[in-house]
Amino acid sequence: MVEMISFEEADPLLDWIALTDALASGHDAAKAEIADVFLYQDENTLLNRSAWIKGMGVAVKCATIFPGNPSQGKGMIDGAVNLFSGDDGRLEAILDFHLVTKWKTSGDSLLGARKLARRDSQKILLVGAGNVGQALRHAYGSLFPDATFSIWNRSEAGAKRFHAANPDVAIAIDLESAVRSADIIASATMTTDPIIKGEWLQPGQHVDLIGAYRPDMREVDDTALSRARIFVDNMHTTADHIGELKIPIAEGKLSRDDIVADFYNLDAFERQSDDEITLFKNGGGAHLDLMTSRYILDVWKNI
Repeated sequence: MVEMISFEEADPLLDWIALTDALASGHDAAKAEIADVFLYQDENTLLNRSAWIKGMGVAVKCATIFPGNPSQGKGMIDGAVNLFSGDDGRLEAILDFHLVTKWKTSGDSLLGARKLARRDSQKILLVGAGNVGQALRHAYGSLFPDATFSIWNRSEAGAKRFHAANPDVAIAIDLESAVRSADIIASATMTTDPIIKGEWLQPGQHVDLIGAYRPDMREVDDTALSRARIFVDNMHTTADHIGELKIPIAEGKLSRDDIVADFYNLDAFERQSDDEITLFKNGGGAHLDLMTSRYILDVWKNI
């Protein structure tokens, strides 16, 4: 029987720390084969992201992106993840796209922070008040239950909406001062021009970058990269495809050798001192959708 797993039913069952354990374990398996396919009609997009990991199975994540929908009161993105058995190719589950994306995206960052951020981190700044920021609040809260949170957003109205939904999260008015005073900076914006300046960073901070996903997008400047030890979730998807690292590498401002490790070498994910600045680039990828979907199905089967 094919399991049909909805957001509403599964979301309350999941655990952020258990997910990071599953992601770490998934990277002990064979490296994933990954392929993306895009189809376009006018401004609309169909995205298929596929991954196959020996011993774990196959996931195909399908999403439709219709930018005109919000003006009609409809969601812009919808989709599903099809999870197949690696043993016989049988379709095991169809999972809500938004469920997998929420847990995959923030779980990816949380695994990086679990390895790199100082254990005594007390002040966490969220940059960007969208859906990812909402998930990051809960993900980071599971790892740092005593931390205080603040939110900075380019639009003050967006920050106020975020605060209304999360009254314990303070609104940061000035980004520079908020960055300077934070222990962890988690940024999930749609900017193409860097908004976080390296001169603002302080010893001991951990910087988590989620937002940039296209070749023209960056959230931090070259100075930030030069001051930090850099880690990524996947070397190929980040250094080769995302502007955050691809642009400075192409310009000779950064070398691939400056990237310490990705999740396939988790043993290298560690701080050398409490004073160093660590930077993690969350690039996502279909292999993480597969690992997350397998974790969700395992939880679902055991309720």
